[in-house]
Formats: sequence, C-alpha cells, structure tokens
Amino acid sequence: MKIGIVNPYSWDVPGGVGFHIRDLALKLRSRGHDVRVLTPSTSDDLPEWITSAGSSVSIPFNGSVANISIKPKALARTRRWLADNDFDVVHVHEPVVPSVSMAAAMLSSAPLVGTFHAALGRSVSRAIASAPMRLYMERIGVRIAVSEEARRTLIEHHGGDAVIIPNGVETASFRTAQPLDQWVATDERPVIVFLGRLDEPRKGLGIFAGVIERVLEAIPGARFLIAGRGDAPDIRAAVARFGDSVSFLGGISDEEKESLLAGASIYVAPQTGGESFGIVLVEAMAARTTVVASDIPAFRAVLEDGRAGALFDTGSSDSLASALVELLGDHERLDALADAGQRASAQYDWEVVADKVFEVYKLAIAMGSPADSGSRRARDLIRGRDDEEYLR
Repeated sequence: MKIGIVNPYSWDVPGGVGFHIRDLALKLRSRGHDVRVLTPSTSDDLPEWITSAGSSVSIPFNGSVANISIKPKALARTRRWLADNDFDVVHVHEPVVPSVSMAAAMLSSAPLVGTFHAALGRSVSRAIASAPMRLYMERIGVRIAVSEEARRTLIEHHGGDAVIIPNGVETASFRTAQPLDQWVATDERPVIVFLGRLDEPRKGLGIFAGVIERVLEAIPGARFLIAGRGDAPDIRAAVARFGDSVSFLGGISDEEKESLLAGASIYVAPQTGGESFGIVLVEAMAARTTVVASDIPAFRAVLEDGRAGALFDTGSSDSLASALVELLGDHERLDALADAGQRASAQYDWEVVADKVFEVYKLAIAMGSPADSGSRRARDLIRGRDDEEYLR
C-alpha cells in the first residue's frame, strides 16, 4: 500500500506527534508498505521518504509552543507532494491545526484518515474558529483519537466521532534496557525520575521539586533525577541546598531515556493538564518502573484508575510526597504496581497499534475518495496562484 502521512509540526523540534508519525511510518515501512511523510523542516539530512514543506514559525498553543508551517510555499509544496504521489490513502495528523495537515485535508483526492492528538478544555474562541473547518472536516473518511480525552475534544469542538487507537510505543526496547550504573536505584538509594520540558509550567517540575524535602526527611538516601530540555533557574536555585540528592541531566537521548527508566524506582508524571495520552508513562511501565502520576483523565486512563500505577491529587506536592513515601516504604506494593504496569503496557506496543491503524486505512479506502460536498470552497481558498510563484 502507498501511504502518505502528514505532520503539521516541525520535524526539527522533538515532540509527541512527530515521534508518533516517525514510529508509525517506520513500522509500516518495515512491513513492506511505501510510506511517505510530509512535514515542516529545514533539515538537510532527512531520509528520502520524508519531504520538507519548508520552515515553520513558533506559536503558543495549549500551554506549550507549536512549530507550524503557514507560508504559501508550504501550501504549494503540499499540493505538489500530493500530485507527485499516487497515494492509496493519506493520513493527516491534527488536521485542525493551520499547517500542512489542514492543507492536505483540503486538497487530497485520495481517501483520508485523520488522527486527533490534542486534549483541550471548552473554549468560546475555539468553538468560533471551528465553524469554517467544517468546510473540509467532512472529507476525512475515518477519524482516529489517541485517547478518550482527544475524542472528547474532537466531539466538543468539531462534532462527529472517532475510533480510539492509542499512541504506540516500542515496548521491547524498554523491557530489555540495561540501567546505567550512575543512575541505577539501590535499596539504600531509591531513584525518583522526572522527564519533561523544564520551562513549561504544565509539565509540573515545580510540583515535583516541592516533594524533595519531605521525601528526603523520610528516606535520606533518595535521589531525584531530572531530565529534559529547557531551563528553570528558580527551581534549580531552590533545590541546590539538597546537594547531590538532586541531579539535572539536561536533554537525553532515546537510549539514555530507556536506561534511566529501567534503573529507576519510580517515574513521576506531575503534569497539571493539557495531556491527551501519556507516552512516557507507557515507556516507564514497559521498563517495569512504577509510575506515580497526577490524576488527570488521560493519565488515569493509562494507569487503569490506579491499578497499573499510583495517582495523586493533581497540582499537589503534598499528595505526591505522601504517595512517594508510602510506596518507597512498601516494596511489595511497589513491585506489584511495576508488574501490573508492565502487563498493561503490552496493549500499546507498535505491533498492536500499527495493526489497528492499518485496518482503518483499509476502511477508508473501501469508503472511497473524499466527498466533494462542502470542500470546494475550502480548496479554492488556497488555490488560484501558480505553484512556481509560491515556491519563489
């Protein structure tokens, strides 16, 4: 099957949607399918199966920053990419983001599948902005949501419905990862890990830092390892008094992440909201590391209401500290949650997830090309000038 996948966000900036697209494309290519990806990028080192739609701009979105491509050149390149490839199906991710996914959804004559990743609260401005999107949303034959929260966001803001297919994880690499000596936990020195952007408040580093003093009072040998890009000078200054009990590791590679999680006692996910899934939770579960996460809907779903990991009151360092002290003092429960989490992680393995996505592709193809109703005006908005003029 010839499959086109469209990423609205810059390939050059690591992010959950980009990783999802990369891993899905690689899994499908490993099965013999001809998969091509269109994405914003300025890299000169892209694989031959990835086409750049040009540069991106950074726009604040949902408590983070979205790097999207909105230039006319990107629209022209999207149109050319579709014309140059006779795709059996085109899979657009986040088609409501004003980037190349939206353009592909407007322009594709191949059957369309759309995946919705975002989890958002109710918003009047979003509701108003969603109205013109209905000009082309009906062209998407089958919609996928990565979680119940993403499905809720889709229904509330855009109507329609979606089949839930979660994000995938290469669980084998986490199950077999070997801890690094400098990060591995021992009975005397348990290791508690944070992974995420340090300078995004919703990722919860401040909440994580707020437990350190109380945990060290109960368990003096505990170590806190903080990995992730960005800077948090105020938090660094506040925890400096704990000396080598706290280490900032900076950005780490995929292999280092696998080793870090494999050697940890507990992985903490203290996010305060804006999450539609929880990929790192699944990665930690696959590594047989106990997860302690804030009680937001997306994390509660992954942890099966606390059966596959522990939950604490969202935004509360006191609640998190109590959970950590209790678990680190109860090795039997800590091990039981680690075992349950590893079992639960199997459903998110890419072998399982890719099978489900491929079944959706076959369904979209059986439904045929996108309906033209309601889409012509949307396509006309981005047509009317020659590609060469856009590309100059």
